[in-house]
This record gives sequence, structure tokens and C-alpha cells, in this order.
Amino acid sequence: MNAKMSKGFWSCVLTAALVCGPAMVPARAAQSPQDKTYEQLKVLVDVLSYIQENYVEEPDSQKLIYGAASGMVRTLDPFSQFMDPEAHDEIKTETEGEFGGLGIRIAVKDDWLTVMTPLPGTPAYRAGILPNDRLVEIDGATTKDMTLGDALKQLRGAPGTKVRLTLMRGPEDEGEGPWAAHEFTLAREIVKIESVQSWMLNPTVGYLRIDEFSARTSEDTMSALNDLKKQGMQSLVLDLRNNPGGLLSAAVDVASDFIGDNKLIVYTQGRKADSRQDFRAGPTAPFGALPMILLINGGSASGSEIVAGALQDHKRAVIMGLRSYGKASVQSVIPLSDGAGLRLTVAHYYTPLGRSIHRDEKAKTGGITPDIVVPVPRDTEAKLYTQWDMIYAMGKKPKSVVKKDDLVKDETLDRAVELLKARDVLSSLSTEKASVTP
Repeated sequence: MNAKMSKGFWSCVLTAALVCGPAMVPARAAQSPQDKTYEQLKVLVDVLSYIQENYVEEPDSQKLIYGAASGMVRTLDPFSQFMDPEAHDEIKTETEGEFGGLGIRIAVKDDWLTVMTPLPGTPAYRAGILPNDRLVEIDGATTKDMTLGDALKQLRGAPGTKVRLTLMRGPEDEGEGPWAAHEFTLAREIVKIESVQSWMLNPTVGYLRIDEFSARTSEDTMSALNDLKKQGMQSLVLDLRNNPGGLLSAAVDVASDFIGDNKLIVYTQGRKADSRQDFRAGPTAPFGALPMILLINGGSASGSEIVAGALQDHKRAVIMGLRSYGKASVQSVIPLSDGAGLRLTVAHYYTPLGRSIHRDEKAKTGGITPDIVVPVPRDTEAKLYTQWDMIYAMGKKPKSVVKKDDLVKDETLDRAVELLKARDVLSSLSTEKASVTP
């Protein structure tokens, strides 16, 4: 669209919008809010026209429009966002919980694109790609100066399509020795993003961590809980630390695993008085009687706060850790005509007892306050978050990315396990009077 056509087009749009507005009422009549919006829109049209006609270089019209849309949304709140088509596709990948790819997690290490770990069961894992392999070529093109984002675009694609990788592999355990080139031609597959991890902490206490709430989280959580039950789980530690949220429906489904009787899990309220929407549990909860402790911290937000708030209000679990972040807003992702998207805050959510936990930066309030606060230094929290990342290699037991000697103690988790042990001991004590023989 050239400058003259663009100016004419926007003028026609503005004229058409104004025909049903002030032109049909007396000149001195008060303007409605809608009329004022149309009048204010003229400023945007004028700016666009002046830029297109007078800027020193030929401007990109799409960039101008996207920039205007992005700036408009940024005035609302930190969680609303205008997304170009690429960013929109990325957010859909995150919430859907799967994508076409090879199954390798990469990062920049020593200025090289480096494999952090292949993911179990994926093409990269089966082919024998190992942690610390350096990715030097993708389909014959060098990765030198390639950003992490660009590399991910090259690695992802339609399932069934193939990609050729050249990796440099150093000596085992990063010791001294030569590096050797290894070539792999892999077919992309649907790669499921694992959001749930679980294992037994001891013969009776199960552990389940949810990293985010995606489309598959509810299904994976139920599978993990059933597996832990088979292993002898009699109580559970549910870890939602550093879980930033995700899909509202997934959070509600997870809470419903532990809360039944059609109880209220959360409700949302938009700008209009009649926009309240209740989200309730089912009539029965598969694990409604399981003793449990839920862990949160300052990185727990949105969906994780919905689960924590519901379990706390219904006195279903002991909440332990640090106060959560305080994000009590609901975003809808709205697809736009050209593939772009708009993530827009449309409501706030409230716990079953009507608590709004939305963060107030000035008042320093917000978030879920644990029943038992366990202070943890910031640097320790950062180290814990890092050591949660696991690396996998064919034929080897998964291990933390952090070396064994550098692991830090998880005081909050240890406290939770001790509390569950104490509960078991106390519940086994007899309340009847015992006869004591001197």
C-alpha cells in the first residue's frame, strides 16, 4: 500500500465511522464516549499518513501497524500483549503442549549452541545425541552467530520432515582430548512438552511437580498419581514452586483431582456485572482423601495460585513455602485475521472464599500466603531451580544438570516430608487411656 492510497483508505475509514456519529446530531450536542474514540482515532491516522508520506526512508506499513497495536496494548497491563504471527504460533505451541521437532533442549554455552539434554523417547534421544554436544550445522548451514531463537525455528517443523545435524562431541565428562564430528539425519516428530514429573521420596510419600499448566497437564497428572499409588504412595507433596501458570482449565482440572462434591474451585469476574463464571469440581475426586502438602514460592503464579487457593480455602492441603506472586488475571488469546494474535486480560479470578490475590506493587500485597512459611534465601532458590533440570542419555539414569557436589539442600521439601511423617505418627497414636504398671 503506497502513501497516497494509505492516506485515502484511512480517511475513508474515518469518514465512514463518523457518518453515524456527530454528523447526525446538532453541532453543540455532547459527544458520546464512542464518538470521542473515533475523534481520537484520527490522531493515529494522521501519524500514520505523515510517516508514510514524509519519513526519510520508505517505511514498512506492516511494522507501523504492528507497532501501533503493540503500543496500544502495552498501556493496559503487564499481561496483555499484541503478538505478531510468529509469536502467536509460539504461544500456541506452549499452551497446546506439543510441537513438531527433534526433542533436544539447547542453550548457548561457551559461545556455542550446545545440547543441554535430549528428551526421553524423542528422535534425538533414540539417535544417541548426548548432553554437551555442540550444534555446529543445521542442514549444512553453519550455526556460527545464529541466535537461540533462530536455531529453534530451524529445528522445529512439520512432523515427518527431515533435518540434518552436525554436532561436535568432546571427551567424556568434559575432560581433555579431541572433539569429533557426528552427523545425524532425523525425522521430526510430535514432541510432547513434559510439564509433570513424579517419583517416590520414600516408601510412602509421593512427589509430584507441575512446571506449567498446558493442555496435557491434567491427563499427565492423573497418570502420575495413579503410578505413585501403585508404588505405595500414602501421602503426597505437590510442588508448584516456580510454576508461572498456563491454561485456566488445566489448573481447575488438577484441583478437581483432590476436591470433589461439586465444590467451587475458582470464579472469574469481568468488567460487566453479569460476566461471573464459576468453575467447580466434579462430584467425586479420585484423590480426595489423600493427605498432602502443596509447595509454593514467589515464582508460583496464576494457575498455580488457583490450585493453592482452592486447596487452602477448602482446608484440603497444608500450603508451605513462600508467598506466591499474585497474578489473579485471566487472559484470552484472540487470533487476528493475518495470523497475529492478541492476548488480552478479560477478567480477574477469585478463590472460593472470594479472595482477590492480585499483586499490588505499591502496597506490597497479593499472592497466596502459606500456612507454614519456610524462608529460603534468593540465591538458594535460584540454585534449586537450576538443579531441577534433568539431563538424559540413552542407557543412563537421568541426573541433574548440576554436579552432585554442587547440589543444594531443599529445606522446604525436607520440612514437608517431615510434617507428613509426623502426621502418620500422630494418627497412629491411641487416644484411649493406657494402663501403666509401676
